[in-house]
Amino acid sequence: MTTACDTAIYIGRFEPVHHAHLALLRQALASARQVIVVIGSAWQARSPRNPFTWQERAGMLRQALPEAERARLQLLPVRDYYDEPVWAQAVRRGVAALTTPGARIALVGHFKDATSNYLRSFPGWELISLPRQGDIDASTLRDAYLGAATAAQASAAPNAALHAQTGADLATDPAANLAAIDAALLPWKEHIPPATLAFLRDFAQKPEYAALQHEWHVLRDYRASWAGAPYPPVFVTVDAVLRCQEHVLVIRRAHAPGKGQLAVPGGFIEQKETLWQSCLRELAEETHCALPEAALRAALRQVQVFDHPERSQRGRTITHAHYFDLGNAPFPAVQADDDALQAQWLPIAALAGMEDQFFEDHFHILDRFLQLTDAAELARGV
Repeated sequence: MTTACDTAIYIGRFEPVHHAHLALLRQALASARQVIVVIGSAWQARSPRNPFTWQERAGMLRQALPEAERARLQLLPVRDYYDEPVWAQAVRRGVAALTTPGARIALVGHFKDATSNYLRSFPGWELISLPRQGDIDASTLRDAYLGAATAAQASAAPNAALHAQTGADLATDPAANLAAIDAALLPWKEHIPPATLAFLRDFAQKPEYAALQHEWHVLRDYRASWAGAPYPPVFVTVDAVLRCQEHVLVIRRAHAPGKGQLAVPGGFIEQKETLWQSCLRELAEETHCALPEAALRAALRQVQVFDHPERSQRGRTITHAHYFDLGNAPFPAVQADDDALQAQWLPIAALAGMEDQFFEDHFHILDRFLQLTDAAELARGV
């Protein structure tokens, strides 16, 4: 074992773990006695892009290694901040808590595409840049896994409604479900560690899998609806963050994507609307909040743009979040409607413990205005 540095860092999302991940991890293990694996996208709600909790991914990693190598491994979950400098600062802080001052640190990674530019965010750490390890990536495995019902059933489910029904039927037939999973993953089996395959087969028996499968089909059909455009569209949306008596108004989404997850009221801007008009309309449609426009205008404190390229799996979506503070005024009555299954006032103090229940980046929209995490502190240190 070559130990030119004290600690090697390997960063990934591992959705799910495959052999290319393990090849890079073994390079990290060969480079230092201590290895810290940073597990990204921690505490995200389940989605086709992030189907597994960080604890489930940690389990896949550990089970794929022999006991001696597991003992040298430390796992560091880090949330998505949708702000690369802030995220890098969080990684540095987490690593510092697990290492001694002055430790020689190396970062092991592979420049796959623009999404790998984060590897350049850690000056002072030695960068061990490696070539591509194999010809597989996690997104290919996710598509095969979540599309397994379609692969097994051929064209038996030609539209989104039937996709949902097919997923539900398979969920009630474990043998058919496992056969579909095995058939869909067969072309990639040599790239999947036995521990990962066992986890995927077990997870496919859970209701979360059927829900993710439905979400995957909905998103695929949604993207297909504009696939023939001359160039990828950029969607414009609005969101309303309404604060009152140290509570914030949230909805529970009625439909996929994100069915059942928490979100702030909002939606797509219409052709003849300004951002302000769209915000008022979406707030009224989803919550029946009856505050007059003048009261909302008086309560408006900020408008911020959230434009991270990966913030929405529906496509490139830029949202304009309007932050209102009603102070200690009486709670406006609300009632869910339109795309909302439920509308409720949640205590701000409870939100930090609900991060994994929020749709896409909506927890981080709230965090920007309400300072629920250490993001603001980390930003000051950038």
